[in-house]
Amino acid sequence: MSAPVAITGIGAICALGSEPAQIYRALRAGRTAFAPLRQWDSAGWPAPLAAGVERIDAGAIFDDRRLLKSVQRLRRTDLLGLYAASRAVTASAMLEYRAALPGAQAVEFNERTAVFTGCGGVAYHYQYDFLNAMAAGGGDLRVFGQKLGESVNPTWLLQALPNNVLCYLGIAYGFKGANSCITNHSVSATMAIIEAMETLRTGDADRAVAVGHDSPIEPEAILNLYHLGLLTADTTRPFDAGRSGCLLGEGAAAMVLETQAAAAERHAPVLGIIIGAGVTTEALGVLGIRADGDGAVRAMEMALEAAGITPRDVAMIAAHGNGTVNSDRSEANAIRRVFGADMPPVTSFKWALGHTMAAAGALEAVLVLECLRNGAAPGIGALRDPDPQCLPLAVSASATALHGDIALVLGRGFGGMNTALLLKAPPDATP
Repeated sequence: MSAPVAITGIGAICALGSEPAQIYRALRAGRTAFAPLRQWDSAGWPAPLAAGVERIDAGAIFDDRRLLKSVQRLRRTDLLGLYAASRAVTASAMLEYRAALPGAQAVEFNERTAVFTGCGGVAYHYQYDFLNAMAAGGGDLRVFGQKLGESVNPTWLLQALPNNVLCYLGIAYGFKGANSCITNHSVSATMAIIEAMETLRTGDADRAVAVGHDSPIEPEAILNLYHLGLLTADTTRPFDAGRSGCLLGEGAAAMVLETQAAAAERHAPVLGIIIGAGVTTEALGVLGIRADGDGAVRAMEMALEAAGITPRDVAMIAAHGNGTVNSDRSEANAIRRVFGADMPPVTSFKWALGHTMAAAGALEAVLVLECLRNGAAPGIGALRDPDPQCLPLAVSASATALHGDIALVLGRGFGGMNTALLLKAPPDATP
């Protein structure tokens, strides 16, 4: 059994809200965030819906006006990530604790504070700045070069770096410890959390900020995913017989993780505990998924073993549940293989907030903490007729009361990636 890691601060933003409790309430109320695409003229598009964030309060990210001015020039995904991370850091109250430390201890605090981010990497729209110059050049590289300065900002590369959130968090808060930026499709955020957890367990840091963020709503991404058969023109219906794919959403979430000793030293309130994790790949190719869910099974078994618990100890499962036919059936098979008759309530959040891709793992983990705190898992509101090939699976369109304090968060990504994260409510949690 591995040493548990404390969660002392959380933050989140998506199309359903700008803080975790608000998003949870929207899920319990059965609200969805999908709306017609507004970022471009999408008339006649085959997948016309997405869950975009209407407003990002950039002024709430940092107090430093000069830094805030620089941040406002970053891409949308970075603003989302920095917003969620700044909310988590503020909620943890660790900056106030650091401010009261003597000089040498404050220096050590910074050097023992790590930052891990998970993001989508380079997106199609990062190249759009070049389109005007390409059109003007008409294939003539000399003209293209002459026109670049008119349409491409000199800071284009700095704005497009995938590790901007990582860098700006270090700059803003002075955190100098271990750090990494992970770009691994929709398991990026979960892997950032797991890397942060392992860094604390090995003693390489005392605390860490783990962030996942993505803004995947762009023309090429939507068309490509639709033609791959992954997006729907309807709505996302995880594990439903009538499901036909997922819809995209954007968002971000963050956690402040600490060793239990570090949290106790500063008397920090503990919001939850990470007790186990597992990461596997099925090695079948970019889109390959094993029908028996082998990769997900092994990830869950690794997490349960690391936590030293049995399937019977798990009170709820937040499935990946992206609403695609093959993925849902494979995941249902995996859950049945691991839990059998001991299966707890199973839910998914993508029916309401969309598939936030690289942000999904962190966003769903933060929402699971809210489920544990409130003692209830929101239902899958879009569920009408459960797919017989996914049954028996403990899914419901209504909220389900939880009988226990441990939850499992599952994630999947291209390349056959599978993740499993086990979270536990703090001992004094009272729903």
